[in-house]
Amino acid sequence: MISYQRTIREKISCSGIGLHSGEKTKITLFPAEPDSGIRFRRTDVPGKDVLIEASYRNLATVNYATTLSKDGYRVQTVEHLLSALAGLGIDNLLIEIDSEEVPIMDGSAAPFVFLLQEAGVVEQPVPRKYIKIKKTIQVGTGDKFIKITPAKELEVTYTIHFDHPLINTQQAHYVISEATFIRRISRARTFGFLHETQKLREAGLIKGGSLNNAIVVGDYHILNGGLRLEDEFVCHKIIDFLGDISLLGRPIIGHVTAYKAGHGLHALLVQEIAPYIHKWEFIPELEEKPTFSESILSHNQIIYPYPKTNLAATTAP
Repeated sequence: MISYQRTIREKISCSGIGLHSGEKTKITLFPAEPDSGIRFRRTDVPGKDVLIEASYRNLATVNYATTLSKDGYRVQTVEHLLSALAGLGIDNLLIEIDSEEVPIMDGSAAPFVFLLQEAGVVEQPVPRKYIKIKKTIQVGTGDKFIKITPAKELEVTYTIHFDHPLINTQQAHYVISEATFIRRISRARTFGFLHETQKLREAGLIKGGSLNNAIVVGDYHILNGGLRLEDEFVCHKIIDFLGDISLLGRPIIGHVTAYKAGHGLHALLVQEIAPYIHKWEFIPELEEKPTFSESILSHNQIIYPYPKTNLAATTAP
């Protein structure tokens, strides 16, 4: 079965607060040509066209967020937006941003899913290429690890462990499909512990953090009042992983097993996969000229992560 590259039908914008900067920021998403990939353009730099590709080559830091950097300019906290793009199979997009941090929205990928679906997801007349894993690749430190093994589709088995009675050990296994991402995974919010907030703020982080954009775990209860999913904590780690692994530039086929991992190990896995061509292969394009469908879903067929009215205020044409 041929799978085609995707972009959005029309431009769309949203605004929000940067999780770490605390500054208001606006992003505008534009359709992009086949094989152009995902790119960020900083519009707040006078007299310069600052373009930063969403590529492992531009991966800078993974300290509480994934940051891309090129020629001295950076874009921070890209993982939730990139995860939404990967979850909806969007290959080509230009993202204009008027600061250096992507807005955190509600702390999940769902607002970005909604935004993309409102813009319309369309196929392009160029087949997509996948990275198909041929041999096991593993990275780790201590008892933490992440590995990827050959498989027929993208599967993720993710296990987290925190010495806290409200989390303890959680494991989730998903075969990653568009519907599964939208209905289950995308809704999971980022989380943190109340006792760590002061230390993080003193380090210049989470200036924009609040109960509106993160699950805050106290000693004995969740300050937000509850969870969206019983496996929300581990599902959010899958969101982060899908965003981080998308920096390879192509969708990946393999079975990922992660134990107590995070952005750091995700980045190590990406860096391990990228240079070693003998461990994976591109599934080649078909030689015949493809036929393609202009639209993936009609407006009435779209699967929204929430009732539409709940997120309408996050979009701006």
